[in-house]
Amino acid sequence: MLFMLKSARSAAMALCLGLYALGYAGAGLAQQPIYRCGNEFTNTVADPLARGCQRVEGASVSVPAPRPLKVQPAALPRAGTTPQVGPIAGARVDAQEQRARDADARQILSAELKRAEARQLELQRDYNQGQPERRADESRNYQKYLDRVAEIKASLARNESDIASIRRELARQQGAALVGK
Repeated sequence: MLFMLKSARSAAMALCLGLYALGYAGAGLAQQPIYRCGNEFTNTVADPLARGCQRVEGASVSVPAPRPLKVQPAALPRAGTTPQVGPIAGARVDAQEQRARDADARQILSAELKRAEARQLELQRDYNQGQPERRADESRNYQKYLDRVAEIKASLARNESDIASIRRELARQQGAALVGK
């Protein structure tokens, strides 16, 4: 009985000591310094002075929860009407003005096509069928040369795709012009 009493006392003493140590260690963790770096508060700054941070003394920092945004339902159009986006959304454009706009669009697309084709010729000349001229900085660094070759090849493919899409758009515009006449 005496042995059991001693071990129960020892166990209780060890438990109390352990809980005390745990509480003390937890209190030590809460005492980390807090720094204000502009509008940001943090306790994990490697070099607070280099970032221009100031230590916050004696104040507890709390971060408020973000407020939910109030979303107002959009005004629903009445049945049988079409919603207007702008002041002239429902207005029709004169046929003469529409033809002028279409002509301007075709002119812009043609100019873009010429630029893209000129760029394609320049890229093909630089690519030199997969063997572009080496630059001075690439003479010792073969990987740099390979990276540039891959970049030129990707630019060629991208530019080719651009040319195809401009040609499709021009064909669509011309087809719409033929249908409209």
